[in-house]
Amino acid sequence: MSGSIDLLRHGDTGQTSYRGQLDDPLSTLGWSQLRAATADRRWDSIVTSSLCRCTDFARELATEQGIPLRVDSRLAEYHFGHWQGVSIERLAQEQGVALGQFWADPVTNPPPGAESFAAFRDRLCAALSDIAVEATAHRVLVVTHGGAIRLLRCESEGRDFGDMASIDVPHASLHPLGWRVPA
Repeated sequence: MSGSIDLLRHGDTGQTSYRGQLDDPLSTLGWSQLRAATADRRWDSIVTSSLCRCTDFARELATEQGIPLRVDSRLAEYHFGHWQGVSIERLAQEQGVALGQFWADPVTNPPPGAESFAAFRDRLCAALSDIAVEATAHRVLVVTHGGAIRLLRCESEGRDFGDMASIDVPHASLHPLGWRVPA
């Protein structure tokens, strides 16, 4: 059997700000989005972010499919520092230049008090490298976050991190990922 990795973004939480590592539950819409996205699909195991908007659904799906589930806190979303929980509209009004700079070059223009981009990249890449070893013979579903999926896609596709803002990652979207197994 050939292995594969699918990334799944969590469903809607009803929030409109950078949530980062705030632990928001899924909305009713979010639950239905995820159930629809995974209907008639099968995996051999699931690895999920430790935030409840990911783990709650991952537990349900793992139980329903009778497959192993592992929680990996390295798959958590980027920590947006002082921007966490602040609406995008308010950030655009009050810190529009900084917001635009972050979107254009998140590596050198992080939000104030945010996780370093290098730390975000390193923890996600380490988590995916561990998952890729398992995925050489299994189909693995990774339930994670929009920013994490954007970064991992840039990394695996050889894209500049400035492209992250242009990668469309709607709620409950699936993204097949080609990830090299570390030597």
